[in-house]
Amino acid sequence: METTTDRPASDLDGPALAALQQGAGAWLWDTERDLLFADARFANLCGLDAAAALRGLPTEAFFSGVQPDDLLRVRIAVAGVMHGAELLARDYRVKGSDEMIRWVSARGRAERDDSGQLTRFTGLLVDITEQKRIEEQLRIAQTAGGVGTFEHIDGFGTAMVSAQFCRLLGLYPTDSLPVRTINAVVDPSEPPLIRPQSAGQGGDGAYSELLIHRADTGEARWIARRGEHRSDGVGHGARFIGVIYDITASKHAQAQLVELARTLEERVEERTRERDRVWNRSRDLFAIVSQDGVLQAVNPAWTSVLGHRPEAIVGMSRGDLTHPDDRAASDVGFRGLLDGKPMENFDSRVRAADGGYRWINWTVIPEDGAMYAIGRDVTERKHLEEQLRQSQKMEAVGQLTGGLAHDFNNMLTGVIGGLDLARRRMRDGRHEDAFQFMDAAVASAERAAALTHRLLAFSRRQTLDPQTLDINRLIGSMTDLLRRTLGEQVELAFVGPEDLWLTRTDANQLESAILNLAINARDAMPDGGRLSIRTANVSLDREYIDRRPETHHGDYVLVRVDDTGAGMPASVVAKAFDPFFTTKPIGQGTGLGLSMVYGFVRQSGGHVEIDSEPGRGTSVRLYLPRVEGETEAVAPIASGGQVPRGDGETVLVVEDDAQVRLLVMNVLQEMGYQAIEAIDSQAALAVLETGRHIDLLISDVGLPGLNGRQLAEMARKRLPELPVLFVTGYAANATVRSEFLGDGMRMIAKPFPFDALAITLREMLDKRT
Repeated sequence: METTTDRPASDLDGPALAALQQGAGAWLWDTERDLLFADARFANLCGLDAAAALRGLPTEAFFSGVQPDDLLRVRIAVAGVMHGAELLARDYRVKGSDEMIRWVSARGRAERDDSGQLTRFTGLLVDITEQKRIEEQLRIAQTAGGVGTFEHIDGFGTAMVSAQFCRLLGLYPTDSLPVRTINAVVDPSEPPLIRPQSAGQGGDGAYSELLIHRADTGEARWIARRGEHRSDGVGHGARFIGVIYDITASKHAQAQLVELARTLEERVEERTRERDRVWNRSRDLFAIVSQDGVLQAVNPAWTSVLGHRPEAIVGMSRGDLTHPDDRAASDVGFRGLLDGKPMENFDSRVRAADGGYRWINWTVIPEDGAMYAIGRDVTERKHLEEQLRQSQKMEAVGQLTGGLAHDFNNMLTGVIGGLDLARRRMRDGRHEDAFQFMDAAVASAERAAALTHRLLAFSRRQTLDPQTLDINRLIGSMTDLLRRTLGEQVELAFVGPEDLWLTRTDANQLESAILNLAINARDAMPDGGRLSIRTANVSLDREYIDRRPETHHGDYVLVRVDDTGAGMPASVVAKAFDPFFTTKPIGQGTGLGLSMVYGFVRQSGGHVEIDSEPGRGTSVRLYLPRVEGETEAVAPIASGGQVPRGDGETVLVVEDDAQVRLLVMNVLQEMGYQAIEAIDSQAALAVLETGRHIDLLISDVGLPGLNGRQLAEMARKRLPELPVLFVTGYAANATVRSEFLGDGMRMIAKPFPFDALAITLREMLDKRT
């Protein structure tokens, strides 16, 4: 950071002002971590990368740019600090980032702990190139020609002088001049240039610097006089022989050197004052936080922004001021700071003095055992973002509603129209014709059911039946189905490691997800191509997670599906997971395929990524969490054969929808069961209170009053071993079966084939016996 000064430019001459404006570069040598931290000014002077210097470089970088002739003595001086010296003070030459060689002055101080061990070595580096230039000018001026000579014999009123002597004093050149004429040009505040030894003139080798006013122009000049008093023996007067030369430039240079030396300290002090001005006047929140999360210092902006007096919150823990909902994310970021990793662009809510919360965007840098935090109030920005999200949400709801209306109206037309035509044919006695329309109605209804399942998958509200899976085995069992789906023009390749980790998810939903991706890939390759499915073990590190806030650290099983199809532009990729978004013509796709995949994987605790470019194909990656502690996958039990029947068992059916209840009751009676109906939980409890024997309870999950799960708990107080089969179209608290079901409980999703109901009932009853 470059320093500035409030001092008017008119108070300094040109070179001094230039040096002051150049500023000082600061360094911090962390000996415990063997790292050098420096600001941009230091980096530029020494030819270092400014960003890297701010993050920390090896300490050897301190000597970067030092010129070879000066390097040894700089190393010796630094070594002295490392081995006991307290201060460093050296001037030396460096080559900067602009390839120019400059003189710098290094002033450093060592900091040691109680045992005397060096912990930090800090200091400032100041550009003194101008100062060195002036010193060189002084040296040259003092050794240059232009010397005038004089000789005076004690007792005489004249002195013999050279022509240069006269020119220096502005006198008419002559061989001798009266002493009074010579002394007349000397400023009255100065001693005479020539004075007899008897008058008390100094001894041999006398040297004086005198201010004169030239006799011809009156110009003030500085001259140096160097002379000796000699005696030629008895009878002869003492002689004063000497020379004079102009030192005006040297005197000006000396004045500048004095000013530069004085302003060097002023520059350091000004840098400190500038830092204090930023601390005190900034509208951003500044804070210094210890490694245990305690506020050690805060600036006045905490009062203007949040209403906190600094003395009231210093000593508090950072968590005391953080919104409860943001503490977990804040803790993760703080742990990263303890590992030396800066926190950038992190938003959290901070409690104000009035009890409300403000959104603050934080940048925090760990350094020297403390955290230096800068926070900016972004509450208004957050409000605008929330308004934008609400607007986008309403747009998405409108899109969703329109898509649902379009697709369901088509399907309902097939159901209603098919049933109406079937009824007409049956009324006319044309029973054979009625079956084709009934089949069409069933097909439309099944399409509607599939659409509902996809909607629930997208919203992550479908009922999952997670089980431990070997995904390689699952995909291997799908190979024949995938090849039939893709057709002969698409080549299928599957590669998976033998040591693939296990995962826990719903096998049927994963099969549907992979099949959906395969169908999308096939449609993107109308002229043929290659579909590759790969699996792998991956571990997501902190750097990966920081770039994707929706992910979590840990081990995952990766399922990657790549195609060589047409690909998608970035604008399409950005909307690929949106519901009802599709690039296919109307009637050829609902736009729920990828959204179903996305919702299913997210509901399973994983995440999805998609990469695509036009002409380069598409890659979709599914990350499913690894199962810990299990070594074998559970193979799904296949069902088949003849539909089993009942043996007169009594089944209590609890369903609040009259049409569904009517159908289930009739199917149970046709299957050989005795069915008892109840419209809600209260009616079911009344049946149980009669003491009638019940072999199995079928209950909807979503019932008015007590829900199905609560009803089951109360029923089992009377019949502890009672099997319970739940049927549900959607229940928010039953999205994961293993978490919802207890022993002897099963679940089947609406709509369901009655053959599947018959198989499930028989399995539950047989298991009981």
